[in-house]
Amino acid sequence: MARDAGVSRQTKETKIEIQMDLDGTGNADITTGIAFFDHMLTAFCVHGFFDLKIIAAGDLAVDFHHTVEDTGLVLGQALYAALGDKKGIQRFGDSCVPMDEALSRVTIDLSNRPYLVYHLPENLRSGSLFDAFLAKEFFQAFCTKGRFNIHINAFYGTNEHHVLESVFKAMGRSLHQATRIGDKISGTLSSKGAL
Repeated sequence: MARDAGVSRQTKETKIEIQMDLDGTGNADITTGIAFFDHMLTAFCVHGFFDLKIIAAGDLAVDFHHTVEDTGLVLGQALYAALGDKKGIQRFGDSCVPMDEALSRVTIDLSNRPYLVYHLPENLRSGSLFDAFLAKEFFQAFCTKGRFNIHINAFYGTNEHHVLESVFKAMGRSLHQATRIGDKISGTLSSKGAL
């Protein structure tokens, strides 16, 4: 059974089109108009083994916020659609990834209950247009529309690029684990019988 989805969303601020295949090979084709965001999403895709195509156009002359948040919303919708009834999936994923001086851990539960926990080093200040605070908006939108619980803990790091890259890579690896089909899981992995 194919586990892929295509979702689009258009507002007066953005136009986003996303194709996602959960059982891909890490093929990324991403254009958001924000080079650093493209880099982070590519890392997520490659380390999660997802095939992902994103075409995003937004009001970047205002700032990056609308494009980043709306990309998270549509990516969450695509993930939720691609998962279907979630029968047989591992549900949980956990990954810890280093990037030079930075170390981050991302833990996911595909629970149908969206919640974000986001802990990054307090001394992280870059002054760039795409920073740790904007990344939080992406993750919040992603988990809300994807209907999953995500705990992001960047334990330490001084270079914001390294910290965020370790987070995006860990997110890809964790989500890959959570979306895999388990040999011993015949239905939905929940004592309630449903997610």
